[in-house]
Amino acid sequence: MQGFLHDVTMATHSSPKRVADDPVVIPDRLYFKIGDVAGICGLETYVLRFWETQFPQLKPNKSGTGQRLYRRREVELVLEIKRLVHGEGYTLAGARQALDAMRRGDQSRLPLEEAERGPQLKDAASVLRNARAELREIAGMLAAPEPQAARSRPRLAPAPSESLFPSTS
Repeated sequence: MQGFLHDVTMATHSSPKRVADDPVVIPDRLYFKIGDVAGICGLETYVLRFWETQFPQLKPNKSGTGQRLYRRREVELVLEIKRLVHGEGYTLAGARQALDAMRRGDQSRLPLEEAERGPQLKDAASVLRNARAELREIAGMLAAPEPQAARSRPRLAPAPSESLFPSTS
């Protein structure tokens, strides 16, 4: 039993995901297949394919057989996207904007602006303020005396001789 627990403990500790601060060595090659890029960046291939749809800058060439072929600059771009999304907490839209700002050389938008993060402190505070205001409004409505019931009006009913569906004969 003790050996089993040791194996389980080692399995959970021996395969941590790559930390964003770890230096990544990109081999000196002209092209990289998607599996190679996934291994270098510590991502799954489906994540890379999805990011291709989200980031217009990420467009690997395709071989005659349809195999994606990434260049070194695209591998570096994937690593930067990973750093922004997984390390800094950007949303994909925020990471896209940050990459555009870096490409333009607009350093004023870097470091991360609060509006580009996922639901972070600024957004949470705003949500809480709105919720409190709505709760106060509801509490005010509940505390107000109930309005007097309006007098009931007599129902309009057809005269006994009138039919709702007059005969056409």
